[in-house]
Amino acid sequence: MAETARNFVGSYFEEDRLTTVQYPEERLPQKEAARNFPFLVYDGQDWQKGLRCVACQICEKECPPKCIYIIKDTIKKPDYIGKLQFQPKVFDIDVSVCMSCQICVEVCPFEAIKMDVEYELSTHDRFGQLLLHKDELAKSNEYYSKIHPTESSEVDARLAVEKAKAGAKAKADAETKAKAAQKVAEVDISK
Repeated sequence: MAETARNFVGSYFEEDRLTTVQYPEERLPQKEAARNFPFLVYDGQDWQKGLRCVACQICEKECPPKCIYIIKDTIKKPDYIGKLQFQPKVFDIDVSVCMSCQICVEVCPFEAIKMDVEYELSTHDRFGQLLLHKDELAKSNEYYSKIHPTESSEVDARLAVEKAKAGAKAKADAETKAKAAQKVAEVDISK
């Protein structure tokens, strides 16, 4: 009984035991593992060119409530570093249906979709404003690093290693082609 009384009285006076937060004036900081609804990550300054999503539609197929809708663009467009790749023409998520299961994040091979911590999404138009389009879903890699710093640093390190491997492979392929072209030229000259 004494322990209960001490906790009860202490909850009114001791700062670390106060349980009530005067929301919305006071807000508790979100934990790093918090998740609410998905968003699309982009690199660089321009969200249209920097989207990591290549419209592979894996997240759309794996989504249990089927709240993701993707239409793949038919033309390859340059991304933020100039590499041609497919991008989604339409990428919509209906957050009124989304159950925040994070399956879309887990199945994405391009680290393009992540979970946000924003939870204040109330609106007067339930069906119109809770259907988020590509431009509303796109958030920068810097934003992602701010809300999930540990996970973001791991993802960025892994992507940097993959990019370096791809660059080394492209360089080796270019050297091989150059040597083959040189041999063909030498053969032509000797004839």
